[in-house]
Amino acid sequence: MSYFRTAMLLAGLTGLFMGVGYLIGGASGAMIALVVAAGMNLFAYWNSDRMVLSMHGAEEVDARSAPDLVNLVAGLARNAQLPMPRVFIMHEDQPNAFATGRNPQNAAVAVTTGLMNHLSREELAGVIAHELAHIKNHDTLIMTITATIAGAISMLAQFGMFFGGNRNNNGGLGIIGTIAMVILAPLAAMLVQMAISRTREYAADDMGARICGQPMWLASALGKISNAAHQIPNPEAERNPATAHMFIINPLSGQGMDNLFATHPSTENRIAALRQLATQFGGQGGFAQATASPAAPARGPWNGGARRGPWG
Repeated sequence: MSYFRTAMLLAGLTGLFMGVGYLIGGASGAMIALVVAAGMNLFAYWNSDRMVLSMHGAEEVDARSAPDLVNLVAGLARNAQLPMPRVFIMHEDQPNAFATGRNPQNAAVAVTTGLMNHLSREELAGVIAHELAHIKNHDTLIMTITATIAGAISMLAQFGMFFGGNRNNNGGLGIIGTIAMVILAPLAAMLVQMAISRTREYAADDMGARICGQPMWLASALGKISNAAHQIPNPEAERNPATAHMFIINPLSGQGMDNLFATHPSTENRIAALRQLATQFGGQGGFAQATASPAAPARGPWNGGARRGPWG
């Protein structure tokens, strides 16, 4: 998927935000919405990484506190020709991960303790490579802006319920139009958010597979994470559903309204694309080891004796 499509979707999201502002306050409302959007995006540009990491209780680690994990990230970052990102651990049982930061020079990769406990070293390398691909593609900034505008549209639509129902001039809404806006505007924003997220996830899968050199490592990891995410809750993600699109697999349980935030493409389709890429690579090296018998204990990079990969 091209960056042109992503740019058009972001433009559409901004246009929707201005449109909701126009319906509430006419031309002046649209201009106010534009100024607010610019201010929110500027704030998100400088503070998004700290906000998201804080929301999920992520703790920064270094070569002394988590040497194997940090060394793994460092080796893959060299493969990707990226600066070393900061590394964080989230104390969550659900296996998952995300990347954040406004640019590669100010980036961070966060993984859950569940991810480290469920995956082999090879599978973890595939996941980290995927997150580094997001950083390399500047997706972390794109997705932050997307979440900021989408959340603002929802809040603005709710705001319109109180102040737009009695307006009949200058483009204002009646009560029926206001109710329709409150329902349809956030839904439209979520659809655009889904389209952007899916575009960037497929691209990150492809580049991540190339960074670690083994598409099937990532394919195996996606299958394990997807299965576990439906069984193991992530309380912090449930409290902050607007950040769900940042994770490698949707961390939400899918109960109630959470399905509206299901911004990820089908895991089966992602695995199929990686299998096809593996055949282009001329084999499926690493897959047999990464999908060992379920009875075998998972061996992550924090356990001794793990086999060294191309990042070593």
